[in-house]
Amino acid sequence: MIEKSTILTWLILLPIAGALTLLLVPGSRVKLIRNLALAFTLTTMGLSFMIAQLFDWSASGAYGSTIQLAQNVSWIDSLNIHYYVGVDGISMPMVLLTTIVSTLACIASFSMEKNVKGYFILFLILVSAMLGVFVSLDLMLFYVFFEVSLFPMYFLIGLWGGPRREYAAIKFFLYTLLGSVGLLVVILGVYIYTKTLPQYPNGCFDMIKLATDPTIGAMFKVGGAAAGFAGVAFWLLFVGFAVKVPAVPFHTWLPDAHVEAPTPISMILAAVLLKMGGYGFMRVSYPIFPQQALDGWFWVALVGIVSILYGAFCALAQKDFKKLVAYSSVSHMGYVLLGLAVMTPSGMNGAMFQMIAHGISSAMMFFIVGVVYERAHHRDLDRLGGLGLQMPTYTGFSMLGFFASMGLPGLCGFVGEVLVLFGVFTAASSGSAIMVASSGHAYVSLIVLGVLAALTVVITAAYLLWTFQRVFMGQPRPEAHHFAPLVGREVLVLAVLGLAAIGFGVLPGMLLLQPIKPAIDGLLKTLGV
Repeated sequence: MIEKSTILTWLILLPIAGALTLLLVPGSRVKLIRNLALAFTLTTMGLSFMIAQLFDWSASGAYGSTIQLAQNVSWIDSLNIHYYVGVDGISMPMVLLTTIVSTLACIASFSMEKNVKGYFILFLILVSAMLGVFVSLDLMLFYVFFEVSLFPMYFLIGLWGGPRREYAAIKFFLYTLLGSVGLLVVILGVYIYTKTLPQYPNGCFDMIKLATDPTIGAMFKVGGAAAGFAGVAFWLLFVGFAVKVPAVPFHTWLPDAHVEAPTPISMILAAVLLKMGGYGFMRVSYPIFPQQALDGWFWVALVGIVSILYGAFCALAQKDFKKLVAYSSVSHMGYVLLGLAVMTPSGMNGAMFQMIAHGISSAMMFFIVGVVYERAHHRDLDRLGGLGLQMPTYTGFSMLGFFASMGLPGLCGFVGEVLVLFGVFTAASSGSAIMVASSGHAYVSLIVLGVLAALTVVITAAYLLWTFQRVFMGQPRPEAHHFAPLVGREVLVLAVLGLAAIGFGVLPGMLLLQPIKPAIDGLLKTLGV
């Protein structure tokens, strides 16, 4: 029987145990390797469901007081670094998203033929690292998992990707590693400054204490002993997490990585790895440096709105099906930044919902691209067409995925974007944190940002509908006549993601907004909202 205090550790270790098990299996036993990898990902997903059952979603209180199932063990005594893991209403949905998408990606990986053993070993290590990021509550432990996730992804793209896989993998690694350097600098600065406080002679890496201890908060506020450091630290963290989101102008690694990555890895990259950036903002940047977040709200919002517009216009110009979906991710994740920047309840809830909704719709869209690529062996939109008549079941699922990505009411993409828009316009009302801090001068800026974000919905509809027309409408191309219908595993993956898109669109409150409310409320109080 697994104890509650160690259940999160078991969640992290299960995929590692799977990778070690696969090391003992001969590489020629391809079917056994696939089944073992699926068994371990399914078990990990089942354990995450058990954790969700044990988790008290109604627990309320100040930020950090809703942390549950925690395990806190000293790791490096001399530096006061702890193996500290736990979950709250912000991290628990990310854990569930990670395990579910990883399981679907594992099923999608059954079509992999090249060095299957090595692929699934790296796949399971990646799953473990991603889960570690979302449950870590020690800043150094968070950094370790954040960095470890780069290595398996680098090899999964570089060894199993497309023709330009080495270039894409190196670009991905260098961009994200460069962003992580800023995170490491901030961690070192936090250690040095907290060591000056009597209660932390060995420094403090506890992310909850860093956000809630009034002594640390006073030191980082304007006029505090570390105010200058805090101002620099916030923007270093911004760059580090914006690279991961990715936000313009730190996004250029993403289209190359997606185009060259295998379909299952693109699913994980879009659905989970990008969310590590948004989660970093919610767990590290904003709670620890709330004053700096408020002071720099406009620039964060500006990066968000530029990402929304730029990603949409770039998607509109693409002829490569997969690159179009990649640029759409840049646009959709821009709403996360915009929602965080305005620091309103609607904005924060919208940012959180958008991360989960995009995790569903992006995984579905990349799998839709993968299905047609396996049959056509190309992604050129000008050479596709008429698949609606040739593959009606696939077309039906694709229609659902396209409309979810578009933000059609009743599907998951609608709720997050609307909440972010509400959050922007709410921030323009008197009494909001931004209006108070700016003495009312931010009104016009907020209205312009909201209008631009709303208008982008039209551009999104344009590129998605035009793409759907080019791929599915009209008469089938001669080369499409030999395209095989969907196989069982493809139907399973699309059905699960399609049901999730409908569920979160129809029941957003019950499935996400109500469960995360206590944690979001605690975060907002920490931010002074």
